[in-house]
Amino acid sequence: MDTYLVGGAVRDELLGRPVIDRDYVVVGSTPQEMEALGFRRVGADFPVFLHPETRCEYALARTERKTAPGYRGFVVHADPDVTLDADLRRRDLTINAMARASDGTLVDPYGGLADLRAGILRHVSPAFAEDPVRILRVARFAARFGFTVAPETLALMRSMVAAGEVAALVPERVFTELDRALAEPHPWLFLEVLRASGALAAQFPEIDRLFGVPQPLEYHPEGDTGAHVLLALRQAAALGLSARARFAVLLHDLGKGLTPRDEWPSHRGHEARGAALVDVVCARLKAPVEYRALARAVAAHHLQVHAALRLRPATILRLIEAVDGFRKPGRFLEFLGACEADARGRAGLEGVDYPQARWLRAVRDATAGVSGREWAAQGYVGDQIQKRVRAERARLITKMKAAR
Repeated sequence: MDTYLVGGAVRDELLGRPVIDRDYVVVGSTPQEMEALGFRRVGADFPVFLHPETRCEYALARTERKTAPGYRGFVVHADPDVTLDADLRRRDLTINAMARASDGTLVDPYGGLADLRAGILRHVSPAFAEDPVRILRVARFAARFGFTVAPETLALMRSMVAAGEVAALVPERVFTELDRALAEPHPWLFLEVLRASGALAAQFPEIDRLFGVPQPLEYHPEGDTGAHVLLALRQAAALGLSARARFAVLLHDLGKGLTPRDEWPSHRGHEARGAALVDVVCARLKAPVEYRALARAVAAHHLQVHAALRLRPATILRLIEAVDGFRKPGRFLEFLGACEADARGRAGLEGVDYPQARWLRAVRDATAGVSGREWAAQGYVGDQIQKRVRAERARLITKMKAAR
């Protein structure tokens, strides 16, 4: 039997990137032989084994085919006669269809190294079309590496979308791919690739409809709302925001997609409309509770944050409370970061200073220490204590505002 390092480990090694997981393909072996050598079989569907010492995954060379049109299942064929080339051919992209032999020889039957050097994402074979998740994976790899999609691969992706393949995707898998893509260095490319393939309209219609919706040029020189969202995602990445905060940036202006055309380019009331749409999107994607809470807060309150230096003390206090900033300071910081990405996500204004975030952070920190213990000691109870705490916090904010 022969063993080869395959897939992402080979790709990342060639790119000079850290190799996290090492997966291997074994050619010319059987499950019985692998188990006799001490490997432990894992999973019921695929012939995959864990090395007894390194715990790395070793899979028998295999081929697979879709069981039937429109069905998600696959029939796997693995035996000693399956060649390495046949195994690599079933993979999604050429850059993921390379292998390295035990003597260090690179095995590259489908031109993965050339595509890697050219920065191109190209499918290996027509079998790509059998799994619609690969559309999301291509977009995610674009977000990771900044690569472009080969014209023929993009055409195949469009045909898959037109055939309704994307509709079969499981919501949890869609969210997982989105979440991973948002954490990559170029998250906006995930959206651009999905939009070019038609998958954005199929899976994220609330985001897709933002493209072509105008905004006041006085505040948004880029004009188009969809373009603004992409610019804001660029800034979210530049600011080093978490995937959760980037998710909030992605959804912060959904309400503008519902503005009546006769009101364009104004979008009065888009915050409330957007917060309601955040709930719809998060429910469909089965997004985690904290993702929904943060995204809803940013959609509902980002304009207040932009105007923070002009807000009255009582309004500032209500804003911090609305985001649950006293109980969840981490969420509050992510909230401010998302609002800053929104403010900087405008053509020509990417480097604009954003003192609003510093101000609100200082206010929150200064007022978070106000405790109800002293009033409880004086005999106050329940709502009486809360009123005293809020009054003291408002007093401190008023003092800080006067000192600015």
